[in-house]
Amino acid sequence: MSKLPFTSAEQNKYKIIIPAYEPDERLLTFIKELKNTLSSEVIIIDDGSGPEYEYIFKTLSNDYDCIVLKHYVNMGKGRALKDAFNYCLNTYPDMTGCVTADSDGQHTPFDIFKCMQELYNNPDRLILGCRDFSTDGVPNKSKYGNRITTFVVKLFCGMKISDTQTGLRAIPRAFMSKVLTTPGERFEYEMNMLIDCKYECPIKEVSIETIYESKDNHRTHFDPIRDSYRIYKIFGKMFLHYTISSLSSCVVDLLFFSMFCSAFKSLIPIYYVTIATVLARIISASYNYLINYKLVFHSNDGYVKTGTKYFTLALVQMTLSAFLVTVLNILIPVIPETGIKVVVDVCLFFISYYVQREFIFKKIK
Repeated sequence: MSKLPFTSAEQNKYKIIIPAYEPDERLLTFIKELKNTLSSEVIIIDDGSGPEYEYIFKTLSNDYDCIVLKHYVNMGKGRALKDAFNYCLNTYPDMTGCVTADSDGQHTPFDIFKCMQELYNNPDRLILGCRDFSTDGVPNKSKYGNRITTFVVKLFCGMKISDTQTGLRAIPRAFMSKVLTTPGERFEYEMNMLIDCKYECPIKEVSIETIYESKDNHRTHFDPIRDSYRIYKIFGKMFLHYTISSLSSCVVDLLFFSMFCSAFKSLIPIYYVTIATVLARIISASYNYLINYKLVFHSNDGYVKTGTKYFTLALVQMTLSAFLVTVLNILIPVIPETGIKVVVDVCLFFISYYVQREFIFKKIK
């Protein structure tokens, strides 16, 4: 239920943060409209724009009473946001939260107000101002880029977010403190912030106006190759860790299997293969569990709880593998058993990743 009224005194407990790199006159127009709409203090970060843009930041400071923080050289949007968060947390002890916005004219003062009020009504959530990419006028690279990123975030993180790259966000004070240590210095920082939300801060989306200027007038410092690489590298790194953990577990399994075969072959000539297989699998599964717990999923749930679920999954996965390979070998005899096993185990590999991420190694808030 809404808390009313959202007075000017309440608005002053929320700071508006705008990183800016080589802005034009549109930023001045935007800030003028913003000041006429909201009473919140505005913090601008000059991210190393250079002397030729000095007049804009001086105007913002002298004529519009903005706080201007300055980077001597360009350090990236992520670093600009973190420096602004740190400044606000140190300077405003009564601050409730902040709203971040872009300097390129894609956000309106009314939408900033909407996100701020939504945070006022939901003080424990991260509020995302989300655009509608199905409307006319949205550039194809933005439309399809968002679709791809949305799909990747859902696939690798299990999070459904309609606008993963929005810069309009209302952030509660507690979460501002948390994301000071979130990795990323440039555009990838905002994606890492969303990933941190999964177990730290629920997300609430707010519909905002979708604004894209003509191709000739629209300016962006987002490099589609370099910055996309930084963003997608986040998800590649997550899955790579899982893959390395699984492959190294296979190596451990083979090494111990060979060692146990040598040790038990003369002692138990009939059952040594079975014994070696079971012992090696116990050791490799324990190794895989610990690596996934600590390094892949960074779980903080109890060992007994996660361990019980993990070894249950391992047993189910092994049973499914044997069953499916046997059935498919009967149904499709033209394909070698090894080929069938590879396909089945690869499918189970991806399913296992999802189950471990969502049900076994979930972090406890």
